[in-house]
Amino acid sequence: MASSATLFDRCEAYVRDSRQEFEDKLAEMVEIPTISMDPERKADCRRGAELARQYLEAIGARAEIVETPGNPVVLGRLETGADNPTLTIYNHLDVQPADSGEWHKPPFTFFKEGDRYEGRGTTDDKGPALAAMMAARFAYQNEAPLNINIVWELEEEVGSPSFEHFVKNNVARLKTDSLLVSDTIWISRKKPAIPYGLRGAMMFTMTLETGAKDVHSGLTGGPARNPIGEICKVISQCYDADTGRVKIKGFYDDVRRPSKHEVRSFLESGFSTSKFKAAHELNKLRFNDEERVLKAVMTEPTFEVHGITGGYQGPGVKTIVPHQAQAKLSCRLAPDQDAKTVFKLIREFVRKQNSDIKTEFISGLEAYLGDFSGKYAVAAAEAMKFAFGRKPAFTREGGSIGAVVTMKKYLKAPIVFLGLSLPEHGYHAKNENFDWSMAAGGMKMFVRYFDEISKMSDKMSDKL
Repeated sequence: MASSATLFDRCEAYVRDSRQEFEDKLAEMVEIPTISMDPERKADCRRGAELARQYLEAIGARAEIVETPGNPVVLGRLETGADNPTLTIYNHLDVQPADSGEWHKPPFTFFKEGDRYEGRGTTDDKGPALAAMMAARFAYQNEAPLNINIVWELEEEVGSPSFEHFVKNNVARLKTDSLLVSDTIWISRKKPAIPYGLRGAMMFTMTLETGAKDVHSGLTGGPARNPIGEICKVISQCYDADTGRVKIKGFYDDVRRPSKHEVRSFLESGFSTSKFKAAHELNKLRFNDEERVLKAVMTEPTFEVHGITGGYQGPGVKTIVPHQAQAKLSCRLAPDQDAKTVFKLIREFVRKQNSDIKTEFISGLEAYLGDFSGKYAVAAAEAMKFAFGRKPAFTREGGSIGAVVTMKKYLKAPIVFLGLSLPEHGYHAKNENFDWSMAAGGMKMFVRYFDEISKMSDKMSDKL
């Protein structure tokens, strides 16, 4: 293998020469609508998996499509020697649905404008996945003493319901010294960020039926119960919509509070409330203090109402009293909170407010909290600084990645998050996009990280 200096010189040229290939592959991937949420797109998810397998084989990996009870998982391996350490890279290739009426261009047609790439999946998570794959090819071709597993999932956007089946049935061949996840977001383009924590999630519904059919409000209005109104009343008793604070006794009992050191690192991330609002197109926040906003997103649980159905939804006003209503809700969970425990607290509280409302558990996922010190964190920070020119901040993410919890449980290896997405890239939003500067920097970052961990020794400092 070449010296590190020579390796990185070659890497610069490799990245520069790989741009057209990266763009061509990203275009191919984006134009397959791998929407895991839509049963009618199951064949497209299969097409996406087959294309991914071909890409991995083309870089020299031993690759296969592994079946699960749901969508398949694509598994590749670049083998360099049994005595070398093994790194497993995780990304997902499924995407969120996209309403074409909201986009200024068709969401599943790839568009390039200068250094900017637009299309559903460009940043979440096909662009980062390709950047990691192309960096892995470079490391392999330059004889880096590192075995690399590549795991590409196609159900992350629906909570990874089949991923545990995949991991549990392939533990032996997934044995690894460390894991790398590239599915996270920086706080600001000007400041790299390495998350070490994710919130958990718990999804549930409230349903109330007060009659057999919708009825005329002129004939029954007054004595007839209105299930939409009653559900709204109970929701308002569960939490304060002005502050987001949950009113249910015991809800916050198990929440682990961040240390002062962690909060300082959050504040070093380049965050500002004005940029936060602009990136997410928010008119106004509940509160504007930067520390409070960061703690709320990164370390605190939530109570969210995602939709209420029932009654008349067409144009104009149809004067009926609905007979049924349902609210779709979730809680983001902080470290140490248990999804089933939180659900039981909510269900009991709702029963006391309105015993006719049926509260049902849909799914739950625990939070993840890793380490932001130690040799892998040192290597990650060095790699980000090398590629992007600035020391990264260690942060937590407000979202959830089900596969991370599963890999922690079964593979029991250190997990490092090296994401490439920015707030303005539009995760899950209209006009999702990615850009060449993040892709190119990402390839350099991954190569540097591969080099660091391939020669890792106990002499490396455990402190940042």
